[in-house]
Amino acid sequence: MESVASFLFSPIRSDGGAGAAHSKLGRGCGTILGMMPEKIMLQLRAGLRKQRFGPPVTHVYDPLDYAWPVHADYLKRFGSGNREVLLLGMNPGPWGMVQTGVPFGDVAMVSGWLGLMGKIGAPVRIHPQRPVHGFSCRRGEISGSRLWGWARQTFNTPERFFQRFFVLNYCPLCFFQSDGKNRTPDKLPACEREPLFSACDAALRAMAEFLRPGLVIGIGRFAESRARAALDGLPVRIGSVTHPSGANPRAGRNWAGQMNAVLRMLGVHLDAQGDAPHEP
Repeated sequence: MESVASFLFSPIRSDGGAGAAHSKLGRGCGTILGMMPEKIMLQLRAGLRKQRFGPPVTHVYDPLDYAWPVHADYLKRFGSGNREVLLLGMNPGPWGMVQTGVPFGDVAMVSGWLGLMGKIGAPVRIHPQRPVHGFSCRRGEISGSRLWGWARQTFNTPERFFQRFFVLNYCPLCFFQSDGKNRTPDKLPACEREPLFSACDAALRAMAEFLRPGLVIGIGRFAESRARAALDGLPVRIGSVTHPSGANPRAGRNWAGQMNAVLRMLGVHLDAQGDAPHEP
């Protein structure tokens, strides 16, 4: 069966060394070269609509669909131009991007710090235990409050943070089982996982070509592994930081300090205001 990515994006190959990869990327690939982030995400959304997922998954939410206006605003405000560091998450959480359309989208952080608001629609099929209240949702997302809280503490303003960083989820879909529990993309059967990953890999690679980061940090091991697979051959270094989830005991021990330590180890030095010299 032809992969989803084959009709979403033209094939991407690099035949030279890492230093030549960006210049070679997209040779003969007019659908990617120069593509803006909104277009990349819209094409990913269109391709994923063709996929079907079976038990134990009973409900699939796509914030790129019902929360598109806010997600598009996020991309337009903060996703233009080159970035030093791309922070890569796994997929939406039920109290984060599922509610706001923004990666790690804790409602308080998205509205209060990022300054993003808007009307959020509803998934085609809603799980009774996983409602979508949009910006009226009163439940916070720990992962988002930790990640964006670190960014606010370090950079003070979103504009200063996004001068150097961008935050993206690898997969835009959220999967629920009949009991309301999340099912992460890596737990899907191969017949569903492989075309999903193929499409998400192509979109990530296209975003990397647009943003041209020198460093990609996977937020969690899954995101790191997908970055290594999707960005193979590009002149980009890849690292990881422990996931800031409330279910991760390590994240409860000063996650912001752990994030700063990872950045220092990878050569990205920040002063109190986040304005230290760029990575070497």
